Amino acid sequence: MGRATAGLLLLGLVAVAGAMVWLGAEWQTPYQGFPTGGVFVEVSRGMSSSVIARRLAQSGVVRSRVAFDMLSRWKSPAALQAGEYHFDQPVTPMEVFRKLAEGRVFVHVLTVPEGKTIFDVAELVENERLARRKAFLAAASDASLIHDLAPEARSLEGFLFPATYQFPRRVTPERIVETMVKRFREVWGRLQKEKGAVDGRPVAEVVTLASLVEKETGVAEERPLVAGVFHNRLKRRMALQCDPTVIYALELANKYDGSLNGKDLQFKSPYNTYRNAGLPPGPIANPGEASLRAALAPPKVDYLYFVANMEGGHFFSRTLAEHNSNVARYRRLQAQNGRSDAPKAGTHAVPQRNPR
Repeated sequence: MGRATAGLLLLGLVAVAGAMVWLGAEWQTPYQGFPTGGVFVEVSRGMSSSVIARRLAQSGVVRSRVAFDMLSRWKSPAALQAGEYHFDQPVTPMEVFRKLAEGRVFVHVLTVPEGKTIFDVAELVENERLARRKAFLAAASDASLIHDLAPEARSLEGFLFPATYQFPRRVTPERIVETMVKRFREVWGRLQKEKGAVDGRPVAEVVTLASLVEKETGVAEERPLVAGVFHNRLKRRMALQCDPTVIYALELANKYDGSLNGKDLQFKSPYNTYRNAGLPPGPIANPGEASLRAALAPPKVDYLYFVANMEGGHFFSRTLAEHNSNVARYRRLQAQNGRSDAPKAGTHAVPQRNPR
């Protein structure tokens, strides 16, 4: 080997060593060339490592397109997963690679509590910037997703199951409601297996009853009792006199101001269970699993009335006399607490002269 050849070989080795040192340093050095608010980078299915590297460099996530491309080729370009990624702090190319290889795509977490109406859910969706309120309500008004179970359903009210969901940033309103209805179907199917048939009652009827139970009490152990009270009143053809149905009727008419008074109980609406016997024409909220279970199999109780106890729960009574006594008790507790709003939403706080 001549001196010239040896010299070239040595230079090559030095160059390779230098490149390796540079790459090692580059791969381990955090970089942020994007605004402090963060940046989104979308990786499409089938995109090559070189294209991904260029997109990351253009977005300011990595400093060197070449260094990231070489890292991907060394590690395995096939490991990079498609999806939308969010970067909001300085990261090393090695950390970027791991994030894409593990598929840690950006998601919006949407938590829907039990008892929310479709209007409430629409607000939550808009607040999370997943979809406009109007667009979500339009999607939720299409009951075709549930017509095989509840052909009489007028909207998806009652079937948007309360849970915590994860959605990509560009999800459609239709996809959101499809996911929530799918979750309802899963829970409903499991409950039916546990509780057996619905005794001939339409699914929509059970869900409607569950929505009343959900809105009437937040105390877990009371849900079966409330379901039992409503079941007994329905059998006796007594008006349910469920205050949340009046609130829902007022909300539909854009007339609810946050409080309920005696005059409101006479508001003309098919949802007003003070004026109309039986269940309202559909659910008034989206019930959770516990309320669905209670409505699916109401326990055998002899209660016909209940009223708030000012501690988050209710006083239950069997007779009209007991009920009126409990209403008076409730009002005394109101006075002691410096409150005089009667009736109270979510209770049967009106003394009665005879069962209706």
